[in-house]
Amino acid sequence: MNFSAEEYTRQVQEAAAYIKEKLGGRAPEIAITLGSGLGDLADHLVDAVQIPYGEIPHFPVSTVAGHKGQFVVGKLEGREVLCMQGRFHYYEGYDLKQVTLPVRVMKLLGISTLIVTNAAGGINTGFRPGNLMLIEDHLNLTGENPLIGENLEVFGDRFFDMTVAYDAEYRALAEQLAAELNIPLQKGVYAWLTGPNYETPAEIRYLRAIGADAVGMSTVPEVLVARHSGLRVCGISCITNLAAGMGDGLLSHEEVKETADRVKVDFIRLVTALTGRM
Repeated sequence: MNFSAEEYTRQVQEAAAYIKEKLGGRAPEIAITLGSGLGDLADHLVDAVQIPYGEIPHFPVSTVAGHKGQFVVGKLEGREVLCMQGRFHYYEGYDLKQVTLPVRVMKLLGISTLIVTNAAGGINTGFRPGNLMLIEDHLNLTGENPLIGENLEVFGDRFFDMTVAYDAEYRALAEQLAAELNIPLQKGVYAWLTGPNYETPAEIRYLRAIGADAVGMSTVPEVLVARHSGLRVCGISCITNLAAGMGDGLLSHEEVKETADRVKVDFIRLVTALTGRM
């Protein structure tokens, strides 16, 4: 997608304007990106409005099973929330600026906080399928970055700090709430690879050696753009499977969806509590 910064900004503005019109004055404060198999949280929103991606100007559409492909806006714990019920991935063939376009739109909607979630493979030998992991930091091993190219000055400076990409105050709050709710919560580093294939056992051994605790095919591009845009970020991974070479069986997307479905009650409880206290 070889648009100029001016053209891309115009597209973001037109998408945001369409959504604002659909919302009729409602102003979400918090956005939640829901990963594979985790979309049921959006069903808990009160007085909800659904906006299919296909209706929004310049928006891609979700092509992955487990991603409904719509925004859902409503009340959660008394807060006005926008949920992405389905996200976009680089492996679907989209440019990273398309993948992260919703985050730019969130900024123009007045959203200040992004809770980003995903389904991930567990690399840490202490993790088990069904664990939730609070993302402390990430590794970008793809050689790709949605910020390459002309800088969008209206959103942020070209060079910006990533020392605390995942907000320290939100991480402390998530740990506190997990303890209060008696929800086991791991902590760790998330590694982004492009997919769509799962990793090889050799790749997993390498990732573990350099400090990764979980691996997945999303999240990092969105976090980069969120931080460039000045949004505060909290990240939670659902460990849906042990990574390649760590278990006896082969990996599949069905396993990912089944495990996410099994742990969705704790996931929904934690994210709901977080939303109410942010």
